[in-house]
Amino acid sequence: MGHTQGLSVPWSALADLIRLRNQTGSFLLLFPALWALVLAGDGHPPLSITVIFVLGVFVMRSAGVTFNDLWDRDLDRQVRRTRERPLASGRLHPRIALGVFAVLILLAAGLVAMLNPLTIALAAIALPLLVLYTLAKRVTHFPQAVLGIAFGWGALMAWSAVRNETGWPAIGIFLATVFWAIGYDTIYALQDKEDDVRIGVRSTAVFFGQWAWLAVLVVLAMTVVILTLVGLAMNLALPFYLALMLASALFGHQAWRIKRGVSPSLAFTLFKQHVWIGAVILAGIWCGLIFR
Repeated sequence: MGHTQGLSVPWSALADLIRLRNQTGSFLLLFPALWALVLAGDGHPPLSITVIFVLGVFVMRSAGVTFNDLWDRDLDRQVRRTRERPLASGRLHPRIALGVFAVLILLAAGLVAMLNPLTIALAAIALPLLVLYTLAKRVTHFPQAVLGIAFGWGALMAWSAVRNETGWPAIGIFLATVFWAIGYDTIYALQDKEDDVRIGVRSTAVFFGQWAWLAVLVVLAMTVVILTLVGLAMNLALPFYLALMLASALFGHQAWRIKRGVSPSLAFTLFKQHVWIGAVILAGIWCGLIFR
């Protein structure tokens, strides 16, 4: 549907605003939280807490992309991949998007209110992180690191929701998520590298240039190293390390493909593969707990 008329609501534009048809980002936010929930719950995390986090991930990711599109609508008009987004193209009025953002934040607050006080306190930091990511690309070449901190924060919250404390395993998953996000979001940023250079948007893809493949390889290797340390601390069984070996092979293959040169479409394909990598690691954690 096009512009609003009277009291009509442009449902198609709203769906595009929150990326309803593309949930890759939601899964990438969800998996670290699930890693933490499964580990903290020794393979059997409380169902109620798990449902809260699944719903919370969808709500917060929707809020994040809404805020991002509100702030970036002028930049989005200058990038081929994003110029048709609802706010950039004029299909949706900013006031409607602002209302959507407010509703989503209220929903997220309602979900968090069902958790323990420590998790509520940690959640208070999540919203500023969401805002900082959107602003980071204007002041630093490493907005991907800010994204990683925001996504990893969900893992800290998940651990604290189950155990009412934060310890090394939770911090380890947080750090692993930071490096993982830098890796896959650098790949994602390769789609817009030429446009970003032209309009002055900063990213790790722009900063590392021809060495982006090496940067991706290093940060993804750090992800595996840190998760290995988490596995050792939790005394996980062999299946977990087999899952990490499979993830390592996929990481290495991706770096090799990037070194050869990737088109925007291939970069997006490589980015989406990280959903499956997150699922492999989750399966490895669960099996590592069951068979230890």
